[in-house]
Amino acid sequence: MSKPSGCFGLVIALALLGCGSSGPATFEAHGDVVDVLVEDAQVVVAHEDVPGLMPAMTMSFDVPDPEVLGSLSAGQHIRFRIEKTERSYRIVEVEVMGEAGRSGEAPRSRSTPAAALDPAPGFRLLDQHGRTIALDDLRGRTVVLDFIFTNCPGPCPTLTGIQKDVREALSPDERARTRFVSITLDPERDTPEALRDYAAKRGIEGDDWHLLTGPSDEVNAVVRSYGVGVIRRAGIEPEHLVVTFVIDPRGEIADRILGLDPSVEERVARVARTLRRRPRRRPLRGARARKARRRLQQPKLVPRQEIEARRFGSIS
Repeated sequence: MSKPSGCFGLVIALALLGCGSSGPATFEAHGDVVDVLVEDAQVVVAHEDVPGLMPAMTMSFDVPDPEVLGSLSAGQHIRFRIEKTERSYRIVEVEVMGEAGRSGEAPRSRSTPAAALDPAPGFRLLDQHGRTIALDDLRGRTVVLDFIFTNCPGPCPTLTGIQKDVREALSPDERARTRFVSITLDPERDTPEALRDYAAKRGIEGDDWHLLTGPSDEVNAVVRSYGVGVIRRAGIEPEHLVVTFVIDPRGEIADRILGLDPSVEERVARVARTLRRRPRRRPLRGARARKARRRLQQPKLVPRQEIEARRFGSIS
């Protein structure tokens, strides 16, 4: 539900004055709602410059409050409050200002991310060491795939930090059977050298993490095939969803994690579940695929919850 504008302004003013400075930082922003992903508690916003946080771009945000999420719909022009922590970018308050497109800009197209249980689209790109890496080369291992760019002032470094913690939380056996892949959304600037520097700065060096780039048209084709958005072009920042795909050893998307909010523990559990997954001889289709996707969208159990559930016989 939209909040009164006076209250909205008061909250922002208090945040800027440093009240409760030990808590999350807050920023006021304006933008157009491109899409609302209710099941994933996400909203995609083409926002204007957010002073002190990030330039204008189109990206997805976590919306943890169901009431706020329920007040949003594509085509709105909104004023909203972003709550930023070390691990999240959340929209926590919204005021609908009118209809989108008042500036005369063409409406942004929606991106529909590739679904769990679909075959993972292939790619063949260069990694940070100049080596050609294809998805087919990684068959037999679980792949944790995301999309970032090294000049990203927003969620990309946060997502990389989360994935780093996931990697470190895997057991030695699980890590040996897992590969991390990050595909750039800015191939013109993200050369292999730039990606190598990013890996060193973020502490994600190693043969089990590939940061990929290539010709702009080839990278953009991969980005679009996963339904993530479009790459940076002509000085315009990328339009993208914050999403992680977990691909099983046979090249099927086993899981899809949108946003930053799912905890490291939950992410580890979901990767581990894919590692334990028995590969199917053929992809599921029709009603069976829809039923399996609904099951994947149910709340996931973290390891301790799994142990307790097994103890009391609530899961097999």
